This record gives sequence, structure tokens and C-alpha cells, in this order.
Amino acid sequence: MENNNVPTAQRTSRAQRRIARRTTAAAAVLVLAALGVAPAAAQQSAGAPAAAHSATAHGRGTLLGITPVADLDRADVARFLASGGMDTGTVRHGLRAYRLTYRTVTPQGAPTTATGLLALPKGGPHRLDLVSDTHGTMAHRDYAPSVGEDFGRFAPYLHASAGRAVAAPDYLGLGKGPGRHPYMDTKSAVTASVDMLRASRTAARRLNRPLTGDVYAGGFSQGGQVAMALGRALDKGVDRNFRLRALAPVSGPYDIENAETPALFDGRVNDTSAVFYMSYYLTAQSRLHPLYKDTSEAFRKPYADVVDDLFDSHHTEEEIIPALPATLKELLTDDYYRRLQHLTGGLLEAARAQDGNCAWKPDVPVRLYSSSGDTDVPIANARNCAADLAARGVDAPVVDQGPADHNTTYMKSGPQIVRWFDAVAARH
Repeated sequence: MENNNVPTAQRTSRAQRRIARRTTAAAAVLVLAALGVAPAAAQQSAGAPAAAHSATAHGRGTLLGITPVADLDRADVARFLASGGMDTGTVRHGLRAYRLTYRTVTPQGAPTTATGLLALPKGGPHRLDLVSDTHGTMAHRDYAPSVGEDFGRFAPYLHASAGRAVAAPDYLGLGKGPGRHPYMDTKSAVTASVDMLRASRTAARRLNRPLTGDVYAGGFSQGGQVAMALGRALDKGVDRNFRLRALAPVSGPYDIENAETPALFDGRVNDTSAVFYMSYYLTAQSRLHPLYKDTSEAFRKPYADVVDDLFDSHHTEEEIIPALPATLKELLTDDYYRRLQHLTGGLLEAARAQDGNCAWKPDVPVRLYSSSGDTDVPIANARNCAADLAARGVDAPVVDQGPADHNTTYMKSGPQIVRWFDAVAARH
């Protein structure tokens, strides 16, 4: 989930997007020229033995392609971050960024592919620690980190410029991956994220910047929830090549049943965001859980006839929001409006499939970043998460950024997280 009043792409100013696109487009040309390859050829990594690649050709996380997408010096990075109002005091390096294409699986376990952004600092240690950064709500596939030079690149560029590698998955159905995005399906977001870590390990080695195996996990909004679940998977040993070192999600909807959904109806979530999120959530989750047989059971006319097509990954937020009503009361049928306030059946099943990702005992330090001013993902989510962790003996402070709105919460939190990761790393 993402943004205050409207999702990220709409609230990021056109001027900021133009700056980012000009900078990154120019940088992509520079890196391709430096490498002496065209984008298609660049997907064949330098010096990669064919036999080694074929040995894992059918495995999850197998790297299929590396495409350079950005080459920025330190000043470029600082300008980009400053365009979003972010503190640039942790910017120490320029960076190179690449779109990775890799093998993963669908929510049903079938083979598929996905893409993600790998950002590497220019300078710093030869062997790099890795930040896993999982992004927030995006409806159009081209806003994903490996494609769009918008909000989705602030965190990867911030962490890479501080001296760590960054693996930022696009998730399924976004970026250059096939199909639709299974929005808020935490399980498949975690598999795509784990497989992105694996692909990043291969790519970093081929690019002569090998990884140490230490992972610092963070994410924003929808990605905050994914980060908690990914941290749990790493803690349980999902891949022996990676060791979780710290966990710092921002504004995640960790408790859909008891915090996020009630807030949609009591005014803590603003109306525009409530309508956008609920439409996206119901249409995506209906393909995974028994929510309804026909859209007309949940949505009023005329929205029942258009809502599913609006979230086909090819419509922007600027197109989607005007096509939907102003309030949930106008969007939903009377029956569904009541059912969402008292979750049962498929709605409860869908919520609980995403919840519970704070109900474990991390062996690493955890900080939860949020803000009392957030009207997209209310701070009750972070407080409930902290309570779940505390019940298991884990002290996870909730860092409240005060009156900041949703996106500003990340802009304030990001540099604080970089400095905290630095402190954690210094203790190892």
C-alpha cells in the first residue's frame, strides 16, 4: 500500500519524474556505451560459462538476463534523492543499476519469470552486503523499480549510494514479468523476493562485485509487509547463502484483519486511498480466494463492469482513480460493504493469509518505522506488529515520524535506516 490520498505515481510531481527520467535515461546510454553492448547483448553476462548456466536453467532464482538501466555519479544520486525531499547525507558513492530477469513461480507454484532491480555502488568494499528492498503498491507495471525512474528507485538508490548492493524485486506481473500482479499476496511476493536475492547473487558475482551473504531487509507499505515475511523466511533458513542481519520495514499493513480493514471504514484511511486499495485488493485476491463469483456481487454498477480491467497492470493511477467513485459506500454493494466490516468466509481467509508475519522471534534487531499522520497505512499496523514481536520476547521499537503522510514517512525514514544499518554492520 502506498501514498497519502493517491498512490505514488500521482503524488510524485511531474518535475521530479522528469528529472529522474532525464538523469537515468542519460545514464543508461553511458553505461551501455561503456560496456560496448546493446541492451539485448548486455543480457549475456561477461565471462559466464554456458555449462554453469545450463546446470541451473530450470531452478528458482536462475538468472536469465542482465540489462544495464542506470549509471549515476554521486552528484546524480544526490540530486535524484533531493528531488523527493530526502536527506542526502548518507550518499557516499555513485551507482550502476541493472534489470535482472530470473526464474520464479506463480502463486500456484507453476514456473514463471520475474524482473527486479540490482543496484551496485561505485566504490566501497569489493564484497558487498545486500539490502533487500521491497516496494509499495503499484498498479502500472512500468512503475516497478527495474523499469520506472520514479518513487520505486528512491530506496534502492539511497542504499546503494551508501555502499551496499540492493536487490529490489518488481514482484510477479510488474516490470517485465508476465501476467497480472497478485496484489497483496504475501506468499508469492516472498518467493519472488527470495528468488531475486538468488539472481542478484549470481549477477553480482558476474559483475565482479560478489556478495557477502549478509542481508539487511527493508521495504515500504505493501513492501513493509513483504519485508517482515521475507525476514521470517531468511531466519528459517530458506537459502543457506543468505544471513539476515537486520529488519527495518516502513509503514507495512501487517494486520489487515484488525488494523487496516477497520481503518478503511472509520476515517483513519482517506477515502481516495481506501477506494483504490480495496478495488485493487478485491480484484487481485478474487483470483486466489473465494471472494465472489461475479464482480457485481461486490461492486455497484457501473464499476462492476470496469473495475477488473482497470487493474490489468496497463492502467496508471491517473487513469484508475477518476474511473472509480469517491467513497467505499459508492463503490461497494450494501451487502459487501457490511461483509468487509465483519470479515468471514473468503474475505477472512484472504486477510489471514497475509497476516501473522510479525508472529515470530527474529534473532536480529528490528525497527518498525511508521507515522501517526499516515492516512494510508495507519500506525496501528506497526503497533500491532510490535506487540506480536514483544509477546515473543522481541523489543522492536516503533519509530513514529509524527505528522508525515505516507510517502513522506519513507522519505524521512530511509536515511535513518541507512545509518542504523551502518551501526548494525559495525557490530559484526
